[in-house]
Amino acid sequence: MKAVVIQGKLELVETELPTPDPRPDEVRLRMAYGGICGSDLHYYRDGANGEYVVREPLVPGHELSGTVDLDPSGELAPGTPVTIHPATFGTPEPGIEDRPHLWPNGAYLGSASTWPHTQGGMSEFLVVRKGMLRILPSTLPLRRAALAEPLAVGLHGITIAGGVQGKRVLVSGAGAIGLLTAAAALALGAAEIVSTDILPGPLQRARDLGVHDTVQVGVQDLPSAYFDVVLECTGVPAAITGALDAARRAAVVVLVGIPPNEPRPVNLSPLISRELQLRGTLRFNNELDHAVELLDAHPRLERVITHEFPAHEAVKAFTAALDSDASGKVLISLW
Repeated sequence: MKAVVIQGKLELVETELPTPDPRPDEVRLRMAYGGICGSDLHYYRDGANGEYVVREPLVPGHELSGTVDLDPSGELAPGTPVTIHPATFGTPEPGIEDRPHLWPNGAYLGSASTWPHTQGGMSEFLVVRKGMLRILPSTLPLRRAALAEPLAVGLHGITIAGGVQGKRVLVSGAGAIGLLTAAAALALGAAEIVSTDILPGPLQRARDLGVHDTVQVGVQDLPSAYFDVVLECTGVPAAITGALDAARRAAVVVLVGIPPNEPRPVNLSPLISRELQLRGTLRFNNELDHAVELLDAHPRLERVITHEFPAHEAVKAFTAALDSDASGKVLISLW
């Protein structure tokens, strides 16, 4: 089968790999689309994502859609449209039995955090456990369904925040995660949504999705002590400082973006003086099902997709995704 493979820093090739055969509890999929995530970009641009270094050829991709190619059990017919929950859960721990995404020793498609690496889905075929599949409604196109995983990340941030209905919400960052988080907040009844970014392109895409206002950081000022909920989607320390300042007294600030794993200055004074609640969030739990429902009900979410490239132009796709002013979500169509 054909596959897109990252061999190291700035080494991305299309190559041939053995076509996998599913075991009785697995299903082989014919892949349709793969979205390029920030972690994929790090593996390509840096040869590593934080501390996780590419030590063997890695097939990227965990934002996926496709159709059933072979189910040994015969339960799922060939051609059944699906998206994938990309996590394999690890070892349960007391107190977090209901949050398997936090269990240690888990794995994620397209990740160098394990050895051997956990191969992703930017390939012609992919074998996964049947429990990782989510059957798609017939009305949901495979192209739009590739947004389910990043949308689930935004939905999980909203869950951690305690909901957004009737609230004034700031979404810090208007990359793909920020855009989908803002769109989810709109769908879930937020009274007011403001998106921020340092670049004009992402802010225009946020306006196209229907947010109530946008603020270009460094050019315009954010209101201080105003928002009920802040969803920080960049992970940039300076943006975290801004997020805390924008939160009203007793507000909830959720870190959706992943900050660098190193000491960085953040002004925590508002956290104390306003008794803010600062909460972390990791990927998502069971929000993928809700993401599929929202994508089916709200076709406008597909506007987050700005580029689509065929698999043989994967280098162009990754290059386009690195330009965050010009691109939102970049998809690769998989053979």
